[in-house]
Amino acid sequence: MELNVLVADDSRVMRQIVIRTLRQAGYDDWQISQASDGQEALEMALAEQPDLILSDWNMPRMTGIQLLQALRAQGSDIPLGFVTSEGSAEMREQADAEGALFLVAKPFTPEAFRDAIDPLLA
Repeated sequence: MELNVLVADDSRVMRQIVIRTLRQAGYDDWQISQASDGQEALEMALAEQPDLILSDWNMPRMTGIQLLQALRAQGSDIPLGFVTSEGSAEMREQADAEGALFLVAKPFTPEAFRDAIDPLLA
């Protein structure tokens, strides 16, 4: 299944690692665009309407959770999952409360991506 996916992370290297891991997980036919912070991701998401957003939590200008809140406040229901270096219980609760699909903590594996993403594709 080909999807349009937006990867948002302020680290270019981390965006490349996320994309490489998605490819290793078998999602090699996805069209992937990149945003370097939450504000850019919001603008791209509203303009391009991706099928899925994978977002870091901590980013300049707008954090990942602020991105999710801004999308929902504007009536967007684009699915969003977090790929972040932190995965505390409080963060997971907040992500769930705001409607995030999942939170994958770094370091992640192709299997972790498949475990989080495959149920969404079924």
